[in-house]
Amino acid sequence: MEQAAVTPQTQTAPISVKRLGYNIAAEISGVDLSAPDDSQVSAINNALLENEMLVFRDQDITAAQFMDFGRKFGELTVSPFSPTHDDNPELIILDYHKDNPPRLTDNWHSDETFRETPPKATMLHSLIAPPIGGDTMFASMSAAYEGLSDQTQRLISDLRFLVDFTPFRRVFGNDADSLHKLREIEKEHPILSHPVVRVHPESGRKSIFVNSQFAIGIEGMKDSESKPLLEMLYAQARIPEYQFRLQWQPNTVAFWDNRVILHYAIHDYYPQRRLLERVTIKGDKPFGVEADYKGPFIPRREIELSDVDQPPSPEDGPLRMFKQSD
Repeated sequence: MEQAAVTPQTQTAPISVKRLGYNIAAEISGVDLSAPDDSQVSAINNALLENEMLVFRDQDITAAQFMDFGRKFGELTVSPFSPTHDDNPELIILDYHKDNPPRLTDNWHSDETFRETPPKATMLHSLIAPPIGGDTMFASMSAAYEGLSDQTQRLISDLRFLVDFTPFRRVFGNDADSLHKLREIEKEHPILSHPVVRVHPESGRKSIFVNSQFAIGIEGMKDSESKPLLEMLYAQARIPEYQFRLQWQPNTVAFWDNRVILHYAIHDYYPQRRLLERVTIKGDKPFGVEADYKGPFIPRREIELSDVDQPPSPEDGPLRMFKQSD
């Protein structure tokens, strides 16, 4: 009896990961974010843990597809402050233009650190990018921690910083309804503390978790003691070797690990329009070096020659000839 032919299952091509910086960022290609399969989602998650921030270009996806992609990495959260979509409160709409200037994000911060369980990751989808300006900068705070001296690492290892939603207080008016809403949010998000040095729950990397947008002091320290220490830690994010600068294009998606990354939205494009969608993925309660972490450790991988396109070797001849003057 003749057997029926068996049609082989279609195998999805593996994603491509191109490193963009020594300490941070990679560009992912070979995947359609409107319909990634399980193997691609797993590979993207692994790339995120290793590179901490990912860029996807040419992703012409709907808001629903963008949200579905975010949900593949966890539950989406709802911001108590940012402007959200009427029908989908998990979707934040960041639409800045001549009648709505950008605000509050031109500083180094980690999203929603005022929460007891801050988001584990954030995604942005660019719909309209200004022709000039409007970049977003990212800083690896695990690389920043590794750049500290051993003595400074020991000094901050057991410290905790106090957080508050301070920058958002100014968005409330003085009328009775606004003040009532403010009091309700204060009950939901009271002042609390997080470890200055956070241990990543999946990679084991240590990072500087404190940021200037939400920190209001070091627990147990006077202001005169904590301010110089905080300023020193904030300055680590400003070191170029720990940074990556993303130039937005329409249909670009940025995906970063909120547990180890600070970001800074540059407000240099007004009055041009810049329109992005954002989702944040629910995280865990941060823990510090005092916890007995037993998970895997994912070290920072050194750049290899195979990671980058190489210029011609010396054997191929000089790149440019120079005539020595007399």
